Amino acid sequence: MTDELILAIDNGTQSVRACLFDLRGNLVVKSRIPIEPYLTNTPGWAEQYPETFWNAVVAACQQLWTLPGARKSAVKGVALTTQRGTVINLDRNGKPLRPAIVWLDQRRTSGLPRIGGLWGLAFTLSNMTETVSYLQAEAEANWIRTHQPEIWKNTYKYLFLSGYLTYRLTGRFVDSVGCQVGYVPFDYKRLQWAGSSDWKWQAVPMDPSLLPDLVPPTGLLGEISPEAAEATGIPAGLPLIAAAADKACEVIGSGCVDPNIAALSYGTTATINTTHHKYIEVIPLIPPYPSAVPGSYSVEVQIYRGYWMVRWFAREFGQSEQRLARERGVEPEELFDHLVNSVPPGSLGLILQPYWSPGVKIPGPEAKGAVIGFGDVHTRAHFYRSILEGLAYALREGAERTMRRSRVPITEVRVAGGGSQSQAAMQLTADIFGLPASNPHVYEASGLGAAMDAAVGLKLHPDFPTAVAEMTRVSRTYEPNPKNHEIYNQLYRRVYLKMYSRLKSLYEEIREITGYPAKD
Repeated sequence: MTDELILAIDNGTQSVRACLFDLRGNLVVKSRIPIEPYLTNTPGWAEQYPETFWNAVVAACQQLWTLPGARKSAVKGVALTTQRGTVINLDRNGKPLRPAIVWLDQRRTSGLPRIGGLWGLAFTLSNMTETVSYLQAEAEANWIRTHQPEIWKNTYKYLFLSGYLTYRLTGRFVDSVGCQVGYVPFDYKRLQWAGSSDWKWQAVPMDPSLLPDLVPPTGLLGEISPEAAEATGIPAGLPLIAAAADKACEVIGSGCVDPNIAALSYGTTATINTTHHKYIEVIPLIPPYPSAVPGSYSVEVQIYRGYWMVRWFAREFGQSEQRLARERGVEPEELFDHLVNSVPPGSLGLILQPYWSPGVKIPGPEAKGAVIGFGDVHTRAHFYRSILEGLAYALREGAERTMRRSRVPITEVRVAGGGSQSQAAMQLTADIFGLPASNPHVYEASGLGAAMDAAVGLKLHPDFPTAVAEMTRVSRTYEPNPKNHEIYNQLYRRVYLKMYSRLKSLYEEIREITGYPAKD
């Protein structure tokens, strides 16, 4: 049993990793190939050549086989997890028709016809018309169909990155149910393509034949083709088992399959997720996403561009840390803990609301970020700590909304993603939530989650409770400091929770005066 390995390929925003895990969840060996997150020639656009992603997968796998411990003969199967919401148009020959539109892209399509008929009436009566219009404007397919009609006309398959890489690995147009996170006509409640009468086909019109066949997590997507084997070095014929999108895999890789345990991700988008067997919409019309556990849901609240703000701070205010990081060969954020620890909990009343990008409903499309409480005592250290505190406040608010809807208390949090490497951020999270906060035993939690799907799918573990018990554990737990929690509780309840409602009318005035964010 200990000799059996699973290859997990993880195509994130910053890099592609090829990881070999054993059935105890140990990372045996890993290779990493950095990628340029996106290219742009227009402000707000984010695109990348699909071949860039595939070439990085090839390079990561080829590099992996050169490393000690990478035994091809022990590999029993392959699993794939990728960044969410990156879309690719292919022609009949499986060739990309244009660069992929990456999930960070901010283009929007205005002037689209509103949903009509009974659905339109229902949205009007429920005051959801602007929410639906926002979703229509955000859909990449609507932009391509409107602005590049010839490309849309010649599109044979419209795939997420996961579907594209699955095609490159197996030669089949198939994807995992667990990867369907984005603006496509997907029924999130039934975990299948939407029925013919569903409003989503009006919102994002397309021929159903453009979409791939779907397989639930743990199911068989196909086998590694001879062509893919030659390119990657993965043995031909190995089964490719359906996993899920990177956030969903990170959730189960952190051991969070019990709804009482929340998974926090301090990544480019900060999220809080809980796994449920019941369909729950925390925000109306914003569905839970497919879980990496088949038939289950990952109830998620997002803070878009969450830990992007940390990188922004590093670029704008962390020149000395950046210089030291270059000299030491580490990430600048690793040097920022001393800034956090140099100021008291609560940042002497400097409070940040991390709404860097407009939302759908909570916050609404008029939302903007805000910082209040500035005084002459505040330094860049206070500001940096307030960023981390603001993100944790926002995630706690998301946790409380989830608990109100699910009626299931959250008793523990697990934290993954780049920001989880900061001990100061971990302690701060425990203090704000008032709950134990733990790190998963491996940093590559999303890769581990994909490997767990493969282990269950290949019957190397009989079920998910066994896979979780065998393959996940925590490395360190941070207990909340009662004194700090009381300070945070007061600031959160008496100030933070009131900020959005107090500032909303001013955000709307800014939108009216400047035209940003644009109304559809």
